[in-house]
Amino acid sequence: LVTALEKNAEPVQKITIVPRTMGALGYVLHVPEEEKYLMSKDELLARITMLYGGRAAEELFFDTVTTGASNDIEKATELGRAMITQYGMSEKFGLIGLESIQNRYLDGRAVMNCADVTAAEIDHEVMELLKRCYERAKELLSGNKDVMERIAAFLIEKETISGKEFMELFYELRPEAKAEAERKKAEKEAQKAAEETATADVLTEGATVDEAETKTECSEVIEDVNDAETVVGVDEVMEAEDKEEKNPEESDS
Repeated sequence: LVTALEKNAEPVQKITIVPRTMGALGYVLHVPEEEKYLMSKDELLARITMLYGGRAAEELFFDTVTTGASNDIEKATELGRAMITQYGMSEKFGLIGLESIQNRYLDGRAVMNCADVTAAEIDHEVMELLKRCYERAKELLSGNKDVMERIAAFLIEKETISGKEFMELFYELRPEAKAEAERKKAEKEAQKAAEETATADVLTEGATVDEAETKTECSEVIEDVNDAETVVGVDEVMEAEDKEEKNPEESDS
């Protein structure tokens, strides 16, 4: 549900409450709409907010918490710390690398590149960031409890649902969200069409320029050939005149 409400979140592909491994009582699978190599700050914050969705739901609906969110908290903490110490996404510390990863392809151990006092400030900054994301998750869920209860009942009945089924149920309960999603989709398609048109125009212009250059080169070659033929013709005339001067008798006869 947090994924559907967060505009910078990756779409849901699958939801299941069937236990798969020890300690995992289900999962939500997110798959980006297109291949990505980079993530923006807003996308990272949205991911942390999604990770805290389960813990926020426990507190809101059961007025207690369990150990089920331990892995989500671990991932959220790792991501939040990386934003502060590696990605330069902290207003307080700015563009400075406070942590580096050694043996990235082995144990991936993080090493702090700062004093102990700064490390304590980093911990405080990370906690504040995670707290804001958690409060954001609680805010989103508290304003959509009816949707949450309907999705939970549907999951108890089906156990596993696809992302398409989830979004259809969500749009049924929140038709305004569907209208907004369709508007954004139309804007994205229009932008993509405009980019494709611009690219086609550039390619057409380049082809026209290449064609013009080719014609110019051909004209220059033809002119060179004509000049060469003219020179050859003049040489032949001069040669004939020289031959007549050297053999006047043959010319008279």
